[in-house]
Amino acid sequence: MPDRLTIDTIDAELAPGARNALRVCLQIQPNERITIITDEATRDIAAALQAEVEEIGSEHAVFVWENYGSRPSQHMPKPILDDLAQSQVSIFAAQSQRGELAARRDMTEVVDRHHIRHAHMVNITRQIMLEGMRADFREVDALSQRLVERARQAERIICKTPHGTQFEGEFSPKLKWLKTSGIISREKWGNLPGGEIFTAPMNTNGIFIVDGVVGDYLCAKYGDLQDTPLTIEVRENRIVDLRCDDKELLEEFRAYTSTDNNSNRVGEFAVGTNTACTHVIGNILQDEKIPGIHIAFGHPYSEHTGADWKSKTHIDCVGRDFDIWFDGELIMRAGKFLI
Repeated sequence: MPDRLTIDTIDAELAPGARNALRVCLQIQPNERITIITDEATRDIAAALQAEVEEIGSEHAVFVWENYGSRPSQHMPKPILDDLAQSQVSIFAAQSQRGELAARRDMTEVVDRHHIRHAHMVNITRQIMLEGMRADFREVDALSQRLVERARQAERIICKTPHGTQFEGEFSPKLKWLKTSGIISREKWGNLPGGEIFTAPMNTNGIFIVDGVVGDYLCAKYGDLQDTPLTIEVRENRIVDLRCDDKELLEEFRAYTSTDNNSNRVGEFAVGTNTACTHVIGNILQDEKIPGIHIAFGHPYSEHTGADWKSKTHIDCVGRDFDIWFDGELIMRAGKFLI
């Protein structure tokens, strides 16, 4: 049976972000059903989401992951997946643990198969609920739409930072640019807070300085990398060299991007568009939405981008203070959009 979160006092400061998630981003209606998947560490945020759903009047089921098996787990528990398949809307609000990417894929495969409007809130925190989740997502969507229309025409995007990034992507019309602005549709689930456009690049080359954050479970361990940036050299879409003063991070990142034959391949090239995200907080869920470029190694979301390859892994890499050119046109200077 699903769980019901019973918390004596719901944090009132979480309410605006929860309202944004349910009413603006997911646009849930009283006649729809929603599945909320959470964990013990994220109960307070899930309770705020549940309270908002109850106010709207939608049928709902809440699952606390640990109640259905030990963690970390390589698979999402079947009772959760079975319930998810019955819903039109879903939220995953939980913390990531090492080795659980496959379990989250179990979930998103059901989401894709049933065209569920799904909000992915991996590693959501109270701070993010008070910052990125309070964005005006309609404005973020309008900016993202202008940007994605321009990106779809671009053959080459160059980005530079004062910290040493000099990176170039080449793009094919056969590979789709997608917008995940926070306004979530049946066609593509999205992270919340939203605010990015992305594609699988045809090719990339250059130096990318990760002085923001890296993704997946490494993010919680290493946080903001401003003082110990990771330098990644890419040639023909593959990592050819890694450098970092933090040797533990260096070796963990090297191991992660060596998991399978495509783990060191650039699978995502993205532009953050959430203008409410103004500074690195050490959490990939919000930091990848900061206006600027982020790239990811591994799985290229081939089911959406049209890429003809896959990977078991996917790790995002975020930098700071970008200048960006689309086919020679400067569209961002020092992290500020010019369009």
